[in-house]
Amino acid sequence: MASHHEGAHLRLQLEAVMSVESFIAQLTNQAILITILLSLPTIAVSLVVGLAVALFSATTQIQEQTLSFAPKMVAVYAIIAATAGWMGSLLIAFTERCFTEFIAYF
Repeated sequence: MASHHEGAHLRLQLEAVMSVESFIAQLTNQAILITILLSLPTIAVSLVVGLAVALFSATTQIQEQTLSFAPKMVAVYAIIAATAGWMGSLLIAFTERCFTEFIAYF
């Protein structure tokens, strides 16, 4: 009877380890998705502004180094300021989920 009890205990431990592993894998996947979502607006704006500056530079034949850097920097700062509330709420929700669900496993 003792061996049956030990086997059941080992199965429960194995299931707990597997559920912790799946929880960590799920959190990792969500962290990667959130990273992509948070960086997408700034990357997209930087790409659009970079293309517009490149077209302007090619049509006017102005080859100024700061011409490509300054507008992108201003546009990226503006989009970060515009989406800061959304970014912050997404990060806070993810952090709260990590802490509340992590405590449930330990």
